[in-house]
Amino acid sequence: MVALSQHLNRKPWFHNTILAVIVLNSLLLGLETSNELTERFRTLFAVLNVGIQIVFLTEISIRLVSFWPKPTDFFRDGWNVFDFLVVTLSLLPVAGPFANVARLARVLRVARLISLSEELRLIIGTMMKSLPSMGHVGLLLGVLLYVYGILGFHFFSSVDASHWGGLGVSMLSLFKVLTLEGWIEMQDRVIAVKPWAWLYFVSFIVLAVFVVVNLFIAVVINNLETVKREQQERSAPPTDTNEILLQMADLREKLANMEASLKRSIRQKEE
Repeated sequence: MVALSQHLNRKPWFHNTILAVIVLNSLLLGLETSNELTERFRTLFAVLNVGIQIVFLTEISIRLVSFWPKPTDFFRDGWNVFDFLVVTLSLLPVAGPFANVARLARVLRVARLISLSEELRLIIGTMMKSLPSMGHVGLLLGVLLYVYGILGFHFFSSVDASHWGGLGVSMLSLFKVLTLEGWIEMQDRVIAVKPWAWLYFVSFIVLAVFVVVNLFIAVVINNLETVKREQQERSAPPTDTNEILLQMADLREKLANMEASLKRSIRQKEE
């Protein structure tokens, strides 16, 4: 049983089949949002849901057994934990106090597309790893918005109160400037009265848009390479025991040769 589970878990067609079932489940969830279709095909939908649930249970069982005699190693991977929780929670009855949890678990089945796709896992892993660094970059952006918001209030509130009449609305206006949409109209409203206003807008765009946004991109790219390298290390096939023994024997031989060479050198010096 263990050998068969390990054999299946290594086969691409096994994972492709599960991927197809997840896509089918996603389509089914979409069709169930139609009251007309739900009433017409209620029995068919129920049968398909039960069949999909059986397939998912079988798949998780096979993957768990494939880790025998250390099944707990299955839970060392966060994506495996996610798959297990989704399948387990979807066993809850669709009626009763846990109905909402069961419905949520059924919807989360769609998210299993991410866990089965290596590229999507890479993207999610990059996002999660980038969050701490993005927090610092976001703090820098917040400081810029705050400082420029106060300056905008003092400079332009008397000219255009709708955009600069208070700190909150000033920061909201600057956030709109970050999108590079509509900022020219804001500038035109104040530049007729304050011709130097272009310095304010240009300096904010250069600092906040070009510098800070590019910092976000740099953080993501840097973490993308890190996560990619970590995934490659985890997916690298384990080194065979015989290969390790051969490498150790080779190292011993090299050490012995070095030791003999060192002894010869010492004798030659003494002579």
